[in-house]
Amino acid sequence: MSATATLEGRRIVPGTERQLKNATSLSLTLRNTFTMAARGLIKIRRTPEQLFDVTLQPIIFTVMFVYIFGGAISGDIPSYLPTIIPGIMVQTVITTSIVTGVQLREDMDKGVFDRFRSLPIARIAPLSGALLADTIRYAIATTLTIVMGLLMGFRPGGNATGTIGAALLVIVCSWSVSWIFAFFGVIARTASSVQGISMLVLFPLTFLSGAFAPTDKMPDWLQTVVSLNPITHLVNAARELMNNGTFGSDAWLTLLGAAVVVAIFAPLTVRAYMRKA
Repeated sequence: MSATATLEGRRIVPGTERQLKNATSLSLTLRNTFTMAARGLIKIRRTPEQLFDVTLQPIIFTVMFVYIFGGAISGDIPSYLPTIIPGIMVQTVITTSIVTGVQLREDMDKGVFDRFRSLPIARIAPLSGALLADTIRYAIATTLTIVMGLLMGFRPGGNATGTIGAALLVIVCSWSVSWIFAFFGVIARTASSVQGISMLVLFPLTFLSGAFAPTDKMPDWLQTVVSLNPITHLVNAARELMNNGTFGSDAWLTLLGAAVVVAIFAPLTVRAYMRKA
């Protein structure tokens, strides 16, 4: 037998002669990402209880805030709906993105990502695939919040186009924010610590965003804090789209902020993952 083996007339290059690449192409990275996203969807199908938070939380929060605070803040419930529905949608979906970091930490503790790291796939694929699969959760939470608002009598002035635009904007921004929690999931030691850190960051951001009440009656110093809060721009953008059908400056600032978050935290997360996974 010759030193170089053949298979159906084709030369098999020995491993010592092969030129290995230390990087993957964009097309391969995308294919690997979609494969990992499919894995995430299979996990959801096999454990549907993962969807309890995105199915129950939008319903409970919408009903609770509308009927408890509607009359006190706006005088009556119908007048409060244009304010609260976009705010609840942002608060619910952004909060849901915490699960990304928690589940990531759980998978890493189980050794799943050790196997992924040994495979000839794009380094970012296990992370980006998991985050892409979680957009299904964001879409469910967004849809249920809007449906609950419609059942309560909310009629968006921006019609279907503005409502869909607001929903897509919230989903995209939640996906970008999930990179922050994915970073926490990689560097934290336990899943419970990921949840604790994430809530400590997210809780004041959502409740100091004007999502639940007008900000014009707040103290001046608090109005300044709220105006600097990035969640405020997302809430205002969602309201403008749903109530007026306007894609204004807040929407552009929100998209710019989302791009900056991904540009910063995606490389940090991948680097930390390759070092600690």
